[in-house]
Amino acid sequence: MIRSLVIVFACILGPMTAVPSAAAPFPDPGKLRLASANVLVVDAEDGRRMYAKAADEVTPIASLTKLMTAMVVLDTNPSLEDPVAVDMDDFDYIKGSRSRLRMGTTLSRGEMLRLALMSSENRAASSLARHYPGGNVAFVAAMNAKAAALGMTRTSFEDPTGLSPNNVSTANDLALMVGAAARYPLIRDYTTTPAHFVEVQPSGQVLGFNNSNALVKNVAWDIQLQKTGYIREAGRCVVMLATIASRPMVIVLLDSLGKYTRLGDAQRVKHWLETGESLPPISAKAAMVKPKQRPVKGAYAPKLASNSKARRS
Repeated sequence: MIRSLVIVFACILGPMTAVPSAAAPFPDPGKLRLASANVLVVDAEDGRRMYAKAADEVTPIASLTKLMTAMVVLDTNPSLEDPVAVDMDDFDYIKGSRSRLRMGTTLSRGEMLRLALMSSENRAASSLARHYPGGNVAFVAAMNAKAAALGMTRTSFEDPTGLSPNNVSTANDLALMVGAAARYPLIRDYTTTPAHFVEVQPSGQVLGFNNSNALVKNVAWDIQLQKTGYIREAGRCVVMLATIASRPMVIVLLDSLGKYTRLGDAQRVKHWLETGESLPPISAKAAMVKPKQRPVKGAYAPKLASNSKARRS
């Protein structure tokens, strides 16, 4: 797995790291206390496993699925300007989650992809799969084929949104998926977009969407790629590729209890990598929201509409 990670990341680290950095010191794993059930922290530059916890345990992955969804969409080199419409087949009959993309809402394929990645929009992800050559069945088959090609031997997909608890993987496999997804500039861009407005057709209504990961707005973080996920069976999950202590690090945090635990764990990992010490107990919510945030381009009136009614990942 380590060799596979090094090979995958070798294709992207060139433009991201101007000067090769010295190997990061290996902090004491015993000083890191995390609440997430499954964890993997890997130095993406040399493939070193900095920390692992039940990293080979198969578990539901929720909307982390959408990274694979995005790769399969982009692999066909489709026109991102083509219109994609929401249909009843895109409604969530598994979990009953809500969406502001109503029946008949039409956006470009590129905008649907952005919303699926940055705001974890389930109907957007479903509509992308349904517009794939051969439809949803062919799309899911392509997802599993790509997982196999990447060496994700303990991963299986059943749907393109992650709402199915039968979408399963391991922290080890997901590190490979992060590496593969990071080779796509659009995925890096869309997953780290803090906020975005879209004009939906045919109504012309303007809707605002926020990134499901508050850390992308935090100036203390340098995140190149991320994706969050949540369903009851998976718990709160997040994967990230971020520069920490001048090194590109892959962080996989799965099955976290509580709304802020996964982000609190991410802060603990960052502090541990930077200092070698455990993070003093603090409010995870305060750690996520209070620090200065990056200015959001284009974030002006109308104010971003709340996503509170929708199930967010």
